[in-house]
Amino acid sequence: MPQRVVPELGRRIAAHRAKLGLTQQELADRLAISRVAVSHLESGISDPGERTVTLLAGLFKVEPHELVADTGYPVGKTDRLPLVTTRYTEVELQLELLDRDLSWLDRIESSPGEAERVLADWIVRLDFLADTALDSREQDSIAAARRSVSDRSAALRD
Repeated sequence: MPQRVVPELGRRIAAHRAKLGLTQQELADRLAISRVAVSHLESGISDPGERTVTLLAGLFKVEPHELVADTGYPVGKTDRLPLVTTRYTEVELQLELLDRDLSWLDRIESSPGEAERVLADWIVRLDFLADTALDSREQDSIAAARRSVSDRSAALRD
């Protein structure tokens, strides 16, 4: 029977995955590993390498050392983890910038032409993001944002 390596880390990974509403297969796809590998990580049958811990930390929006803290993750591997990791995707960044621009348009007294220009620029940016995004959840978020911007632009023209 395989030895349970880091069950505490496995439970932590499973909890973070569940909080994001991801299936094991969706998490596996994002990490470029198999669903069985995710299952083994979550059950504590195997411990993740430094690359996987770093990717998981970014996905879960925590730092790598925070993810493995107090779990029994091997000290030698912990010492090789980066101190920080990327926490946000380009799509998440762009959608946050869109929200800020829309809030800005709500606060200022811009001319309809200026507002239409800003919204038209966002439609182009969102179309580009839609063409390049691979994740279905991000594609859905982009589509919803594009509908919102298009509706707002149409309302300005009316």
